[in-house]
Amino acid sequence: MIRLQTISLYADMGDYIAKQLSEVGIPVQVETVQKAYLLELTAGSQSPFFRGSWIADYPDAENYLAVFYSKNPAPPNYTRFSNAAFDNLFERAIREENDSLRYRLYQQADQLLIEEAPIVPLWYDKAVRLVQPGVTGFTPNGLNLLELRRTRL
Repeated sequence: MIRLQTISLYADMGDYIAKQLSEVGIPVQVETVQKAYLLELTAGSQSPFFRGSWIADYPDAENYLAVFYSKNPAPPNYTRFSNAAFDNLFERAIREENDSLRYRLYQQADQLLIEEAPIVPLWYDKAVRLVQPGVTGFTPNGLNLLELRRTRL
C-alpha cells in the first residue's frame, strides 16, 4: 500500500486520487497531517508521495524548472530529482542571454521532466477576466496578477 500524505484542505483531492489509482490496481492510503508536519517530512525526504503545489513568482520557465534542479535542496527540490542532463540544460538556460535559445533549452529540460515524471501535474489554474466595453488600460500579465493602476472607466 502506498501512503499519500496531504493536509486537510486537500483530503478530498487525495481521496479522489486514491480512488482513481485503485481502479488501475495501485492501492493508496490517504494520510492527513498538519501542514507544518508535512513541510518537515518533505524537507527531510521522509514523504515519498505527497500532494504539493508551486506557483510562479515571476513569469519565466526558470521559476518552475528550478524546483527540479539537483543542486537545489528542499525546498524547493522536494522530489530530490537528480538528472545530469536536466541540470546541464538548466544551467545553460539560466546563463543564456538570447531569449529564443533560452526558451529552447527550457523546453528540452521540460521534456526530460516529462520523460522522468518526478511529479504528476493535476492541473494549472487559468483565470478568465470579463471586461465591460468602455474599460481601458486593463491588460492581463504573465503572473495573472490583477493590475489596475492604468485601468480607467
